[in-house]
Amino acid sequence: MDLTIKEIFEKLPEAFLPEKAGDMNKVVQFVLTGKEAGQWMVLIKDGKVEVKTGLHESPHMTLKADSQDYLDLLTGKLKPMAAVMTGKVKIIGDQALAQKFSTLFKAP
Repeated sequence: MDLTIKEIFEKLPEAFLPEKAGDMNKVVQFVLTGKEAGQWMVLIKDGKVEVKTGLHESPHMTLKADSQDYLDLLTGKLKPMAAVMTGKVKIIGDQALAQKFSTLFKAP
């Protein structure tokens, strides 16, 4: 069964690998358009992760994409570098955090 975007964000806390985050204290914003449009913020602090809907006023990094492109990115159908280079995914802010983010979670 394929997961929806909403389900993916709901499952992030249980997929979190706190040992990979160390003492990280960051906010990552997701702004998705298209079929499963929505806005989620992922707060990483004190070895825990919390996911909330909506917009954060000052995230360290923002990822903007069409929801299908984001699903393709998560499932490996779309490679991260190609996604950014073709403009399917836009990263605003901390580029190093963008590269590290996926390593903080078990694969969906």
